[in-house]
Amino acid sequence: MAKKFDPLAAYNLKRDFAKTREPAGEQAKVGGNRFIVQKHASTHLHFDFRLEMGGVLKSWAVTKGPSRNPDDKRLAVRTEDHPLSYADFEGTIPKDEYGGGTVMLWDQGTWAPVKGKSTDDFEKGHLHFFLEGERMKGEWLLVRMRGRKTEKRENWLLRKLDDKYAGGSDDLVMRKLTSVTTGRIMAEIASDNNSEFLQDGKKAEDFLEVLQAADETKSKSKTKNIVKAGASKVSGSIALPQFRKPQLATLVETVPTGNDWLHEIKYDGYRCLLAVAGNKVRIFTRTGKDWTDKFRGTADAATELGLDSVLIDGEIVKLDRNGNPGFSALQKALKEKGGGLTLFVFDLLESQGQDLTNLTTIERKHRLRALIGEGNAAIRVADYVIGAGEKLYDAMCEAGQEGIISKHVDADYRGGRSRNWLKIKCTRRQEFIVIGWRTSNKKSRPFASLLLAQHQYSGLIYKGRVGTGFSEDILQDLAGRMKRLERKTAPAGVPQSESRDAHWVRPELVVEIAFAEFTDDGRVRHGSFLGLRSDKNAQEVEPENPEASSLPKGGPSVKISNRDRVIFPDTKATKGDLANYYESIGSLMLPWVAHRPISLVRCPQGRAKQCFFQKHDAGSFGQYVNSIPIAEQNGGIADYLYLEKTAGILACVQMGTIEFHGWGSRIEPLEKPDRMVFDLDPDEDLDFGDVKNAARDIHLTLADLGLVSFAMLSGGKGVHVIVPLEPQAEWSEVKDFARRFSIALAQLEPDRFTATMSKAKRKGKIFIDWLRNQRGSTSIVPYSARARSGAPVAVPVSWDELGNYDSADHFDINDVSELIVRASNPNLRNWNQKSQILPNL
Repeated sequence: MAKKFDPLAAYNLKRDFAKTREPAGEQAKVGGNRFIVQKHASTHLHFDFRLEMGGVLKSWAVTKGPSRNPDDKRLAVRTEDHPLSYADFEGTIPKDEYGGGTVMLWDQGTWAPVKGKSTDDFEKGHLHFFLEGERMKGEWLLVRMRGRKTEKRENWLLRKLDDKYAGGSDDLVMRKLTSVTTGRIMAEIASDNNSEFLQDGKKAEDFLEVLQAADETKSKSKTKNIVKAGASKVSGSIALPQFRKPQLATLVETVPTGNDWLHEIKYDGYRCLLAVAGNKVRIFTRTGKDWTDKFRGTADAATELGLDSVLIDGEIVKLDRNGNPGFSALQKALKEKGGGLTLFVFDLLESQGQDLTNLTTIERKHRLRALIGEGNAAIRVADYVIGAGEKLYDAMCEAGQEGIISKHVDADYRGGRSRNWLKIKCTRRQEFIVIGWRTSNKKSRPFASLLLAQHQYSGLIYKGRVGTGFSEDILQDLAGRMKRLERKTAPAGVPQSESRDAHWVRPELVVEIAFAEFTDDGRVRHGSFLGLRSDKNAQEVEPENPEASSLPKGGPSVKISNRDRVIFPDTKATKGDLANYYESIGSLMLPWVAHRPISLVRCPQGRAKQCFFQKHDAGSFGQYVNSIPIAEQNGGIADYLYLEKTAGILACVQMGTIEFHGWGSRIEPLEKPDRMVFDLDPDEDLDFGDVKNAARDIHLTLADLGLVSFAMLSGGKGVHVIVPLEPQAEWSEVKDFARRFSIALAQLEPDRFTATMSKAKRKGKIFIDWLRNQRGSTSIVPYSARARSGAPVAVPVSWDELGNYDSADHFDINDVSELIVRASNPNLRNWNQKSQILPNL
């Protein structure tokens, strides 16, 4: 009799269960649809992707981890089947055992084949499925690669398909750093002193020991008190923000051009302001009505984000199966008290008691994305593009959407309508007031058409009628509402030909109508009912007439003299070329340079001549460059330079500035840094590949400590590893952490790193410059030009693409168009945007 096949034989054979806490393999008899992902730091860091099939976990080692970018095809090497009990395993596998290293339970949930597919497709080398996990969601694909018969392993490809859960390559593995079950970071799992099988000589344990040993103020004990980055900071002590008048857009005929405008989808829904303080939530309409109960699902979702007193602007919509918003679908969902609504947030007005409306649009958006992150199923951050508004507009019109909103990058937030926000519609849509209805000759229809008006010339003016676009439910609902508002006389003057069989109502109901145009006598032509606007007051309904194509100029102009003066002799780039670069790149640069003390590298006669640093205000820069008094180490007070808008950048260029260097904190709060920078400065004999490898290793080590970090080509010879922070820790704390982190790296790999500035000790090594993190020190600002040969610039890069570059000065000022386009790439959209705090180590 043939021996029964055991799918877990290979699993059991490879493990000594007297030495490892991994569960022994036993095939389950009851099937299920569970999936898990385990982050596994063994010989090489990878992610083990496992699907429940046939009573076991079918398993793949995904070398670079899952990616939300549909363009990425991640190698997934098939490994032995694992028992279902392995789905709960998290801990340390002894060093000398198979797969020795730290294992984190990184994601879990359920999976199912897409409609028309089945688990039988696995044997054919193809799986098309949905995931509903805590981190991996939506539609995915696993495909087996064709290999040679002699190959010992099965190579598959894991790919995300394009849906609402698609995103950037780094969005998952580079930003999700804690266990989904225990909330622990990798270092905490690796250093678990309660582990019976704690391996000797683990890198994470050694690193933590050296890190703490370098702390002169803390105990040298191995007992760790790790406060994980990104932990909830909600104190509940700050009051819930109050309603304030939202900013409104002006209707124009054409899309504004230039890189000083950003463009968003015009969502077809209800505008709202979301006020959150911990578990307290209020949702206000644009007129200040409290609709928290009406949008209860959205309010509940807001409490899950752990926000500490914020006021956010956004739009609540109902998305169809193709991801498009529809106003009629939204009204139906509200009437039926159904769920599935989505709040797209696009502006941040207040945060932790601080009024942010005086910041520029682009700064507020960056703070919002850092605060919300990926949000959740019900609350998402609205995407935008800089420049290229015409392309977005054409795409929206082709998709049958309402249009786009264009916002000036430099503008502050002002309640009421302004020309800093513009709306460009694909079709004419406006609000009207219902003043009556005409009788229908059909018994099943309560009315034939609605009579419409708008406030104009200090009174109500008749605007025609609409008789299409009504569903049966809407007809009955409107009829009931109008019955309660009946009156005997017309609220506005209506021609006799259209009022013979009319019934009049008080002018309180507001409706939204799509129409082709206004006729010569001001009537709507080819109108169609879209929905009832109970969020808007009838007193505010006025005609919206598109303004002329002449649009507001993109910010104040700064005259650049001597534009033909050569600044970079080797490339013949002039002062005018440099000014053009900064004028174009200003919208991307502002979030990193504005509202923080800066130091300038000024080269009035060009980079080959005498250059000097300037950090104090001498009163010569003009109105667009600001100053702030700051106490210095010697006890004196000095006026430091800072900028607010692109005009300030250009004013500095006019005065011979090439480089911009910024403090690690904003002017408010000045004493609490919002970033930590590790500048990797290699010995001149080292290859740039050594620098890239070092940056990646530092990034992974920071991740083990629960800190998300980002990479930037410095424009010189190194790479900056940047850690964004919530401004909570003082300068001394941030400096101390950076110092100890760098010392620990240097002690564990002394042939590779040094934390000492001395040139003599840097031979053949990379200096980890942690001194950028002390009060008063600066680092190069993203997108700043460098006073170096070739006019290079400092450029953010994703970890996924860092390996593509062979030098730190790959980009120069002539690449401005490419830099603007690539900034909208999903891999860079969230660059350096993360709300996190330093771990207490």
